[in-house]
This record gives sequence, structure tokens and C-alpha cells, in this order.
Amino acid sequence: MKSYELESFLKSFLLFLVLLEVLLAINFWHEYEVGKQETKEKIRFEMKLCAYTVQCEGMQTDFVERSKEKEENTLYEKGDFYSYFHVPTVEKYLMKVVYPKEKYLRKVTAMQEKLLRKFLLYSLFAVLVSFLFAVYALMPLRRALRLNEEFVKDILHDFNTPLSSMKINLKLLQKETGHSIKIERIENNIETMLSLQKNLRAFLKGIRTQAEVFDIEEVLNERISYFRTLYPDIRYISEVQSFRVETNRDAFSRVVDNILSNAGKYNDPGGNVVICMTNNVLKIKDTGKGIAHPEKVFSRYYKEQERGIGIGLHIVKKLCDEMSVPVRIESKERKGTEVSLELSAIAV
Repeated sequence: MKSYELESFLKSFLLFLVLLEVLLAINFWHEYEVGKQETKEKIRFEMKLCAYTVQCEGMQTDFVERSKEKEENTLYEKGDFYSYFHVPTVEKYLMKVVYPKEKYLRKVTAMQEKLLRKFLLYSLFAVLVSFLFAVYALMPLRRALRLNEEFVKDILHDFNTPLSSMKINLKLLQKETGHSIKIERIENNIETMLSLQKNLRAFLKGIRTQAEVFDIEEVLNERISYFRTLYPDIRYISEVQSFRVETNRDAFSRVVDNILSNAGKYNDPGGNVVICMTNNVLKIKDTGKGIAHPEKVFSRYYKEQERGIGIGLHIVKKLCDEMSVPVRIESKERKGTEVSLELSAIAV
């Protein structure tokens, strides 16, 4: 199950479970309050029975003078429970029956334990129902996502033939006509399309291959050379010296590609992109347009410009998580963006 499928499943499960639990809680609270009232009615009945039969086990009795404040057959609660009852042939006195509060609390506690056991049993049933509901709700989503992924995979596969053909024919054309800036630009555009293909594949299935030791200076120089050709009006300045890491080279290169591509694509004409290292932190700073909401850039499909499809930085975050490389973005509109990669965990 993929992360977004798991998120959808958990949200559906928790939402339905919370609703069921709230309904159960309301129902059991009502049952608890009714149970307390019924218990008090039983106590009053026991006290009345005590007054008429003088069978008062566990209760205390006394005779008090009759008065207007002492209503007969009324249950009073002040510390212990007590009530007043008429004594046949005696008009001046009433019989006071006292029911210990502790005895009442024991009955209430027993009722609470019984209701709690029922509530837990019903809650387990609610968990099962919520789980089945979440699975049922997720099934159409999973089918739609699978169809969408298969469609994208088919498109990516169909791209391979024309792109490969274009690359071969460009090489042949370059042999016939010699070096040309126009041919070089076409070749760079093809490389951009191939890079987009790799991004989409990484988005669909992720890149989980064996780690290797390499020098990031080599990767940076290689990719900077490519982007200098692609964005000739942008100055790419690398201040990175030799720094060896152990991770998946292709994944690291894809992260660098996406960051350098954005730094060039959304930069101002004549702008700069500076790559430097500080305390095992690789920083890529540009002087471009900046980002209005940098906290959202790692979200899938989020974009602030019309260009792109909004998955580049989502893939950056995904690959960085796989490589155990924390990534952070700081940006201000019209002042530029700084992307930081913490490489301590993969440094050799």
C-alpha cells in the first residue's frame, strides 16, 4: 500500500471510528444516567419497604417530629440518602429511613463496570466495522490510481522509441554537419524530456537500488555543465570541493537535477546559482523569483508557476527520505531560494 493510499485508508477508518465511538459514548452515557436514576428509585422502594415491614437490613431508622419541611416518600440526598414515611396510628412522628451512600456507590460502581465491558465490546465491533468500511471506500480509489499509473507507464514506454530515434538521428546529423549550437539545444531538450521520464518513474515506483561510494563534486560538476548549456543566461557557480558519500548515486543525481533545474528555470535573466558546502550541508542558492509558500513545495502537484507539473520537489523529498538526507527550503519572493541537504548521515 502506497503512502497516499495508506493516508486515505487511515483517514476513512479514523473518521468512521470516531463517529461510531461518539454515538456509542452518547448512548452509554444516557444508559448510565438512566441506570443511576433507576438505582435511586430502587433505593426509595427498599426504604419504603423497610418502613412498612421493618425489615431494614443495611439501613438505619429513627423517629422524628412531623413538619412541613419533611415531605413523605421523597428521596433526599445529603451525604447519605434518607426519606420520611408515615407511621400508621401515629400522627405526630414520621419514620426516617437512612440508606448509606457507600452502599449506593458500590451499586453504581458495579453498574459502571458492566457498562464499560459492554462499551469495550461494542468498540471492538466498531473497529471491525470501521476497518471494513475503510477498505470498501479505498477500493474504487485504488482501482482508479492503478489505471492512472498504468496509463502513465504506457505513455512513458511509448516515449522511449521516438526519443531514442531522435537522439540517434541527432548524432548522425552532428557527424554530417559538425558541431552546432542549435543541435546542442535540441539534444538538451531531449535530455530534459528523458529527465522528466525518470522523474515520473521515480514518482510511480521510487528508486531503491544499492548504495555506492562516490564524490559529489563529480556529480555536481557533471550536472552543472549540463544546466549551463540548458540555461546559458544563468551563472552556475560551484564552490564544492571533494566530498565523498555513500548512497544511491542515481537518486542523489536526480535530487540535484531537480534542484538545479528549478534554480535555472525560475531564475531571473542574468541571475546566479551558487552551490556550496558548510558543515556537511550542501546548499544550492539562487537569485530567482522566490517561493510564496515554501512550506508547501514538497506537496504532490503543488506549484506556483504555470510551468511544470508540480512533482519535482515532491520527488526530491521522497528520494531524500529514502537516502536519509534531511532537506530544507528557505525562500523569499523576489529574493531567491536556498535548498539545504544535510549529508552527515551518508558522509564517508
